[in-house]
Amino acid sequence: MNPDSLPPLPQDADLRRLVHFSAGDGRIWLAGHRMLLLHVEALGGLRRELMQTIGSEQTRRVLKRAGYASGIRDAALARQVRPNATAYDQFTVGPQLHMLEGAVQVTPEKFELDLESGSHLGIFRWDHSWEVETHLKHFGPQSDPVCWMLIGYASGYVSAFMGQKVIYKEIQCGACGHSHCRIEGRPLKDWPDGELLQEDYEADSLLVRMEDLHAELESLRTSISPRDDLGDLIGRSKSFNQSIELLRKAATTQVTVMLTGETGVGKERFARTLHGMSLRADKPFIAVNCAALPNELIESELFGAEKGAYTGAGTARQGRFERADGGTLFLDELGDLPMAAQAKLLRVLQNGEVERLGSTQVRKVDVRVVAATNVDLEAAVAAGRFRRDLMYRLNVYPIAIPPLRERVEDIEPLAHHLLTQFMAQHNKRVAGLTDRALDAMRHYPWPGNVRELENLIERGLIIAAAGQMVDVEDLFAIPPTYQSVTVNESGQLQKSISADFNSLYEDLQKKGLSLEELEDGLLQEAVSRSGGNLSAAARTLGLTRPQLSYRLQKFNKS
Repeated sequence: MNPDSLPPLPQDADLRRLVHFSAGDGRIWLAGHRMLLLHVEALGGLRRELMQTIGSEQTRRVLKRAGYASGIRDAALARQVRPNATAYDQFTVGPQLHMLEGAVQVTPEKFELDLESGSHLGIFRWDHSWEVETHLKHFGPQSDPVCWMLIGYASGYVSAFMGQKVIYKEIQCGACGHSHCRIEGRPLKDWPDGELLQEDYEADSLLVRMEDLHAELESLRTSISPRDDLGDLIGRSKSFNQSIELLRKAATTQVTVMLTGETGVGKERFARTLHGMSLRADKPFIAVNCAALPNELIESELFGAEKGAYTGAGTARQGRFERADGGTLFLDELGDLPMAAQAKLLRVLQNGEVERLGSTQVRKVDVRVVAATNVDLEAAVAAGRFRRDLMYRLNVYPIAIPPLRERVEDIEPLAHHLLTQFMAQHNKRVAGLTDRALDAMRHYPWPGNVRELENLIERGLIIAAAGQMVDVEDLFAIPPTYQSVTVNESGQLQKSISADFNSLYEDLQKKGLSLEELEDGLLQEAVSRSGGNLSAAARTLGLTRPQLSYRLQKFNKS
């Protein structure tokens, strides 16, 4: 097929809008993924170091796989950015992003694609390859192609786009004396030497040996020091590890543990983990939320009741202490326990004995109590709502669980774990979380702690399209806005803001507002919220006080 018969590449304005330069905090984004601007000389230096350290063959494989991973990431954008476009226009997102990212100039020469049958033939011309330039600079003319990262990118992009293994081969290269590079791609099964080409995308023998050694080391460590079962407790921050270390030290003892922390930090999960690491792990774990039980029933729920002990007690039944015999009883929201129940609880803790309502018989129980509260027990004691002797009895071994906002390092591993969990629960798969989504979560204050994070991740999974990345707009009902700059058609940077102008425009249309009415309304609202202070109102709008006064006078005259 003659290159002239192919349609021109579509306009790339939709792709340029995905690039944001956030100079204020030193970050660059591409559709929610963090990017870097690097000197080609620096990448060339890394390439040279790899060549000298592990050799040409291993370097080629490492760089091809790095490019392959990058191509897979960009493929996720194709249908997301151009959902209603032709297959050709969707496909060209990859080549156009490759150019936008400064890697190489791409010119399609032949393009055949049938997603239903899985057939594909692509031939593209490459000019200004950064890999040719840097390889020639350091190693001179070559006999074999050297655009390893670029060819890996093409293979990864098309493989992800088509949902099957597609391999691109560099059939001529500028480093070999040609005026430009040319690549050809087709499904793996259609290449006569497909198995040989596939080897470059398999794990290097060097890396395999390193992974085997690592696995052996981990096995030795496990045999020397058995791994604790932390269950759903995931984190790596210093404050989290301090709490975990206290938990481990208490696990093999019988000490009563008091878990403190804000609502939603995961106190019950800590309690279940403590039970799982203890010598009582094969015995019952019983949890009770003291705040959720009516005052008139809480004693019977905890300590049991005989038949006829109260209206409606038609049969004798065990309380939670008896059901937890030999195991662990978790008392959540302990600060809401009534005073009468507190006295009985103190007796159980001191003597290991319970007495059912309506009974004089004492029953021995062997229960490890783990209590939790988000209230200040000292203040509750001072206010007469909590027994001081019970507080001292429970507070033998306190463990403070830090709020999520104080363990920012834990947000990313927690988010990935929860996403995997919810994908299995809802039988829906997504490609992961964008860097922008993770960054927004790291800067969010998390008033609801881990429980709120769970809700956000579940929401994001449900809203995001299957197979796509979960972005910040999927997580937050009102996404955080940020000011940045993006790239215009001439390659210059221009200011941009992540506001939802589509919804704003639609709202203006529905309400029949003009641009002048909108501006006037915003000015008046800023003045009102600033209590009539024009200087403060001007600052919120990014204006000087004289500029604001001029605009207000202009609208008042009209």
